[in-house]
Amino acid sequence: MAPICGFVDLLHEAPLSSHRQPRSIFGSILYCILLAGCVVVVVAARWIFFLMPELIPAMICSCNVILLVITGIFQQYLVYQVKKVRLQGYYMFSEKLKHIARLPFAATAYGTALMLLICVWQPYLQILSVSTLLRIVMFAEVVGVGCFMSVYIGCIHQYNSLNGQPDILKSLYSALQPSSSLEELRYHDGGRLSDQQMALLQYQRENLHYLSEEVLRLQELLSKYQRADDGATPQVDLAHLLAARDQELRALSAEMNQVHSELRLARNLIAERDSEIQQIRLTNNKYVEENERLRAILGEWSSRAAKLERALEAEKVSTMELQKRISEQRSQSSSQAGDER
Repeated sequence: MAPICGFVDLLHEAPLSSHRQPRSIFGSILYCILLAGCVVVVVAARWIFFLMPELIPAMICSCNVILLVITGIFQQYLVYQVKKVRLQGYYMFSEKLKHIARLPFAATAYGTALMLLICVWQPYLQILSVSTLLRIVMFAEVVGVGCFMSVYIGCIHQYNSLNGQPDILKSLYSALQPSSSLEELRYHDGGRLSDQQMALLQYQRENLHYLSEEVLRLQELLSKYQRADDGATPQVDLAHLLAARDQELRALSAEMNQVHSELRLARNLIAERDSEIQQIRLTNNKYVEENERLRAILGEWSSRAAKLERALEAEKVSTMELQKRISEQRSQSSSQAGDER
């Protein structure tokens, strides 16, 4: 239990998080401006193409295809931002952003599919005109995508205003709790433990990379002050800062090794639980087979009992008929004896 306790105690030695970079929302705002332009085109299509109204369906479909392509490219940008948030140690936040980042392209794809259905079933649609239906579909599609983008921009703004430690620490260290008197290890949410620890390792690598750059920068500054050889106090301050950064780097390296060992421990624990589940399944399968065999035996005995009951009923019927015949013969013999007398 010593390694587990050490692993839980690492929560009080959080990795460096002061170099967290805010995410830009400039691209998202540009995309929202594009959505606003699409809304204007959809709403004002009747006045824009009043000279050639037959071009409205073709232009709306073309605009939707262009929007689909741009949304697909923009989704890669959103995925890149989510990856950066994950590398900064905000695992749970990045999981929420990952689901939101998929929604704009999905909504655009569904809208494109619905437009395709409208164009295919055009001869059978008599409620509204095709151009009106296409405008309604694209308007609803753009409004939905705009709502998703508003939620995404709000989440990014919330991420930029965060001041606390990365949530990967809390979410990861809560998976393993101190043991109780009834069980050696209390295991929670095993399916996500390895993924969370991998996210923590990536976060630690980012911290190590950042600290390495800081050490190199401070070494360069220290070498400049040493070449100046003025004996001033900044050289001493830089040496102290360099030593502090070097100590943090060693502490992070030791912590990363500890996380590696705990990751192996967690994987071994998951493997043990999987083997136990396999054994339980095998035992359950044996019980199922035994149950089927007993049911087959019970069915066979039930069929035999039914046959015996039918044979017993037939025997009773034959016995009753025989008794009737005997009684009839007795009555006939007694009547014949009376006649002879």
